Amino acid sequence: MKQKLIVILSIFIVLGLSFYCLFIEPENLKVTNYTIQDDRLSGLKVVFASDFHIKPRHEKQLEKVVNLINSQEADIVLSAGDFVNGHTKKSTMPASDIAKGLGKVKSKYGFYTTLGNHDGWYDSKIVAKELRANGIKVLENDNEAIKFNGKEIYIAGVEDMMTGDANVYLAIDKAKSPIILLTHTPDMFPKVPYEVNLTLAGHTHGGQVRLPIFGPLFTASDYHDKYAKGLIEEDGKKMIVTTGVGTSILPLRFNCPPEIVVIKFEKKSK
Repeated sequence: MKQKLIVILSIFIVLGLSFYCLFIEPENLKVTNYTIQDDRLSGLKVVFASDFHIKPRHEKQLEKVVNLINSQEADIVLSAGDFVNGHTKKSTMPASDIAKGLGKVKSKYGFYTTLGNHDGWYDSKIVAKELRANGIKVLENDNEAIKFNGKEIYIAGVEDMMTGDANVYLAIDKAKSPIILLTHTPDMFPKVPYEVNLTLAGHTHGGQVRLPIFGPLFTASDYHDKYAKGLIEEDGKKMIVTTGVGTSILPLRFNCPPEIVVIKFEKKSK
């Protein structure tokens, strides 16, 4: 009798955990806040949202993401790509519909992004064209300046390392500090020059499944958990890696909820 109870209890635990991983945590989109001290970017409020992976018929999810972004009232919205989902066009909402939905994102100085590996597999030219048609500025190894509080801030974007021709030096060419760099994968970080004030990356999803003690099962990064998520400071450089909005490969999450990131810059304390 005792053994039967243990078996039944085990089944309920497995079923409950599976339900949570598949239907609860992936929908638990949260806002993660960071405050970074940087005199040259002081006063700037950034929303960083990446790795959307919008599936077919997920219009309500897309609307939810847009509404959450807009509720932050950002100065500028940034992304590191992977707007589409999967490896085929059947597994994703059409890029035109994704771009149309994200075209409703509002901010004072615009929406800037680079592209990810899934965008490349879908067709990076099509994705970039649709995004630009909806007012989203796509940076591919280039940069653009915005004027904030009477000073210029450069937003740079590097192509994806897997499906593009990533060149961080070309991306920041002629840009002057302060610079915020967008790269889909955090594996670019060791190559990022010191004049970049902050690097923003995605791709890893934080691992999606993070086991206590053991950490993430898989991060799609050569550095495994080192650059998987959060604020990383290394050799005087800073990078924020987001866990992303959607899921990739497996439609589940555990101990690694989806997020949008809000970054506030303030002056260094004396």
